[in-house]
Amino acid sequence: MNARPATATPEDHAAVLAALGDRSIVFVGLMGAGKTSIGRKVAGMLGLPFVDSDHEIESVSRMTISDLFEHYGETEFRALEQRVIARLLEGGPQVLSTGGGAFMNEQTREAVRAHGVSIWLKADLDVLMDRVSKKQNRPLLRNDDPRGVLARLMEARYPVYALADVTVVTRDERREVIAAEAIEALARHLDNPERAAGGAHG
Repeated sequence: MNARPATATPEDHAAVLAALGDRSIVFVGLMGAGKTSIGRKVAGMLGLPFVDSDHEIESVSRMTISDLFEHYGETEFRALEQRVIARLLEGGPQVLSTGGGAFMNEQTREAVRAHGVSIWLKADLDVLMDRVSKKQNRPLLRNDDPRGVLARLMEARYPVYALADVTVVTRDERREVIAAEAIEALARHLDNPERAAGGAHG
């Protein structure tokens, strides 16, 4: 149960849009965190275009993410991902969701810092497993111990995701609630970046 209703107000929306300027709102986090679904909801609430970097990569390469991993390997995929995200960031203001490994790339983090405001959707292992187990298109989880892989990814990536401007805890809650919390946290961060570093819900 959520202790309080989502309370992002029209004033929050206006404040975010005014302070954002031509920057993008960039969602980062592990697979299953809800970057696409929450990002799309935030974009709708703010009246901004929504872009999914994985979809853009598939569009420019005419291959699925899984096929790119299989044929070219993760290193080549990450290089392509970096180029695509750098190009997308020039098109703000918008809401951009990124693949789970994107923010691990230092150049991509620099590009996001220069052209966007980043939001880490933080989730615990049970929430992520429940979500990713419903999809079979996760190349990094194609093995006998997907939970172990996910746990190791959390250990490696969470300290880097924590560099994002804002942290919002995602959980078993309606998308509207998480999206409103993201907008509230954004409004606080853009109003006072130092004070809002902790993000929503710690």
